[in-house]
Amino acid sequence: MAKVKVSLRPIVSNLNLPTVLKTAIHPDDSTERLFIATQVGEIFYIGNGVIKTFLDIRQQIIKLGANGGYDERGLLGLAFHPDFHNNHLFYLYYSVAGTQGVGALLGAPPEPFQPNPCDPKTLNLKWINREIQFDHINTVEEWILPSNSQPQKQRTLLNIRRPFANHNGVNSLNFSPETGKLVLTTGDGGSGYDPFNLSQDDMEIAGKIIEIDVDKPTFIDNPPVVTRFNELPIPIQETLTVIAKGIRNVPGISFQKFYNQYIKYVGNVGQDFVESIFSFIQYKPIPVTQLVQASLMKSDTDQEGFINFGWRGWEGAFPTSVPKECSTNPDLIEKTIAYYDEALKTSIRRLQPLTSYYHEDPRADKFRATALTGVQPYMGTEIPNLSGAVVFTDLARKEESELPVRGALAYTKVRIDSKLSDFNVIEIDYNFGSQSAYYVSLGTNLNQTRLFLGVYGSMKVTDSNQGKLFEIVP
Repeated sequence: MAKVKVSLRPIVSNLNLPTVLKTAIHPDDSTERLFIATQVGEIFYIGNGVIKTFLDIRQQIIKLGANGGYDERGLLGLAFHPDFHNNHLFYLYYSVAGTQGVGALLGAPPEPFQPNPCDPKTLNLKWINREIQFDHINTVEEWILPSNSQPQKQRTLLNIRRPFANHNGVNSLNFSPETGKLVLTTGDGGSGYDPFNLSQDDMEIAGKIIEIDVDKPTFIDNPPVVTRFNELPIPIQETLTVIAKGIRNVPGISFQKFYNQYIKYVGNVGQDFVESIFSFIQYKPIPVTQLVQASLMKSDTDQEGFINFGWRGWEGAFPTSVPKECSTNPDLIEKTIAYYDEALKTSIRRLQPLTSYYHEDPRADKFRATALTGVQPYMGTEIPNLSGAVVFTDLARKEESELPVRGALAYTKVRIDSKLSDFNVIEIDYNFGSQSAYYVSLGTNLNQTRLFLGVYGSMKVTDSNQGKLFEIVP
């Protein structure tokens, strides 16, 4: 793969943390506009060179940053109906104000859970008392933009109780150009190492990629708050299919047209060692009603063609391991397989990554990763060496631990032989000065010929107005 160097063209600054960047044809003027959603609950769009407020739901967002400023909750999903120009419908995914709970592990230390392979009790934890022991509630809502009026909420599609504050996903709502359905990508519920193994449990909503048929009316004013598919009313179950399981935390799903079919790309944020990007074309979604029926009958569903990313038994292409500093040499790390039995169980059925990049990488032309924050195909021609490639962002390069921090931009390509692909770092010709630059979001326009990068000057959502938005240009 060729070396690529790009520049950044500033579009807007002084934003709160931008979580979603995407374009849509605005009903009022029939022009494709760039929309920006911020974690704290604002949505803006760029019109005639001016940034305008589209929607402000800050009062409906849970209080963010209470424990030091870092937070993974908030407004995390925005998607426009494929017929938005005519029906004016769009969709939101966010953490609801006033739903703060105590967490799923009462009395646990603030550090994320870590399993001990020598203590079986730590490998088989159960999430109990769910109506009391949870962190917050996320909701998926349908909104409408009436002509010459303010956006209004139409209905709630899902209310999901989450065990921990983290792993809610980001850029979590996207419409599939194949099925026309709304795709929800979230995460395993949080903490570390998926302590309750929610991602592999077919009944759990956590750790899945879910299609929602928004064109089916559900006629339920206030859907119940749930954690499992079988807790949903049947009319809602009938709108849902599951594409994949084994998700740790996902920055959205993206689609790249390839002849008469679509390649789907999903990035899975890693635990301690590796960040991974997966791709697939063919898949066999399972209706939620079928999963629930199989659970009631205590029978197995046919999962041939169903996508499994392998978590928690696998972290990318590797069995999930617990790192421990070697007592004899602190520079070395001992790695013990955390869930050996589960790694065996999912070893054949899981999907292999398209590419992985690592938290520790000694190669001179690579970087040490922190967390994957965006995955987007690029179909433009202005940056020829990126045409047809998959571009991705990482929050922060670890080798630049001294301030100012810099994120990472890189790309990979699907190999004809379907083998694991390497990646190249994209060099950026832009001077951020003395301010840190965490790469927090990546977006494209409708035909994927333009790329947009969201940058923040801090990892704390409570540090306001430190966001910048750029277009990636030659």
